[in-house]
Amino acid sequence: MVTETQAPAPLSGVRVLDLTNVLAGPYCCYQLALMGAEVIKVERPGSGDLARQLGADPARNAANMGISFLAQNAGKSSITLDLKAPAGKALLKRLVAAADVLVENFRPGVMDRLGLGYEVLRAANPRLIYCAISGFGQDGPRKNDPAYDQIVQGVSGAMSITGAPDTAPYRVGYPVADTCGGMTAAFAVAAALSARPRGAFLDISMTEALISSMGWVVSNHLIGGVPPAPHGNENTTSAPSGTFATADNPINIAANRDTQWESLVRLLGLPDLIEDPAYRTREDRKANREALRAALEAVLKTRPAAHWVAALNAEGVPTGPVLGVAEALEDPQVRDRGLIGTVQLAGEEIALPGAPVQVNGTRPQPAAPPPALGADTDRVLQDLGLSPAEISALREEGVI
Repeated sequence: MVTETQAPAPLSGVRVLDLTNVLAGPYCCYQLALMGAEVIKVERPGSGDLARQLGADPARNAANMGISFLAQNAGKSSITLDLKAPAGKALLKRLVAAADVLVENFRPGVMDRLGLGYEVLRAANPRLIYCAISGFGQDGPRKNDPAYDQIVQGVSGAMSITGAPDTAPYRVGYPVADTCGGMTAAFAVAAALSARPRGAFLDISMTEALISSMGWVVSNHLIGGVPPAPHGNENTTSAPSGTFATADNPINIAANRDTQWESLVRLLGLPDLIEDPAYRTREDRKANREALRAALEAVLKTRPAAHWVAALNAEGVPTGPVLGVAEALEDPQVRDRGLIGTVQLAGEEIALPGAPVQVNGTRPQPAAPPPALGADTDRVLQDLGLSPAEISALREEGVI
């Protein structure tokens, strides 16, 4: 019996077929799994998702459980299926008939060439939500170009505004295009699940997802006519707002409001700057940000970062430390809210991020470890009605 403290997960009862590889698609389906969907990962026999061979641990890569795979595939089932074989195509159609969602991130046209495109699968299940993730979308002059995260970061314009004027273009330090594309796809799938009548073809472009995430930059160009440019750690909308040196480690200060600016300089013992014509208005401070930085850092460098973070926040001036990833994961704010959970994998405890959201005060965490390649093939096919003899024959033929 479901109680108020045991409410079903938001996507409980939803079945997702995950035909994706590496990151954008697996990240999308991982978010759906965290929200309670049953995700069946359909992989190539023998090799599976390429991410199984990727990551910082060569031993795990050799065992087909690379860290890149572990990061995005917990809570899923895995079956192997040769989609080029007639029997494999027929089995996928049977799986589709009992599914709610199919997600794939092949190049546009691949599923059609396999005879498994949207129109074919919709005939097997008119209520199917078919989500196609690609670098550039299902049409247009770039649609057939290979599209890794690095390529999309360049084509989207994101690299051109990342870094300082003397270092740009610079790639963002993690696969932001894959991640934005995957999160956009997960949002679109969740929205489509609410539509009545249900059934849709979702065309997700990683490039468009990344451009959309640059809303202010794009709008400043389209509406304000301001050429997008790299500004390093400076906030182009205000000053002082950016990264500042202290006696030990850098800190971020965002004194975006006049009241915050005034509190900042008073705390630093520089109240005369308030009436200085060079800094009287926001636009004045923006125009003279380098001189302003020098004046502020002359004081900030006299005390360590921890002192200024505490003192400035106490005065209502938004301030924070600049942490490394390891430090961020151990920060009490992140640690105590339970973002990182654990699963047991072959007797080993594996730490993985849960959902980036809490539902009724609870953090969705993966319900099971990442699956071994094909670990659930027999169970899933038996659920379709195949006999052990039929499954054995498919295995001998290399279909599974």
